[in-house]
Amino acid sequence: MRVAVAPPRVPVPLVRRLAAPLGTLAAVAAAFAYVGTVDPNEPGHYPVCPLLRLTGILCPGCGGLRSAHAFIHGDLTTALGANAFAVVGYGVFAVAMVFWLVRAIRGLPVRLTVPPVWWWAVGALLAVFTVVRNLPFGSALAP
Repeated sequence: MRVAVAPPRVPVPLVRRLAAPLGTLAAVAAAFAYVGTVDPNEPGHYPVCPLLRLTGILCPGCGGLRSAHAFIHGDLTTALGANAFAVVGYGVFAVAMVFWLVRAIRGLPVRLTVPPVWWWAVGALLAVFTVVRNLPFGSALAP
């Protein structure tokens, strides 16, 4: 009887482990740098939201670029006023990036499994956010 022996695991170099998270971080930083430099409050730089243009309804992303621009410039009040959900998303992204980088540095696999109930909850919150910001009493959530 022969016993199969698994070959020893070759450790992945740190540079290779960090390539994906640092590449993602660089792409997001470049996008934020562009939005921070090119003001979305001035017309003509960015396309208009198609849902807003065709129906007059604010989508959950409306005001996201203005929110990012204000966030980059340290104006958290304006960022929250433009799109509060986007500001929460920036925080969630930052936590996820720290998690990913720490796991990559330690050489541990990154397995982020989110139960379906969380996805449904986020979808429901986005739907409520969208409806409320389009109603008269929710005008504070409109950009």
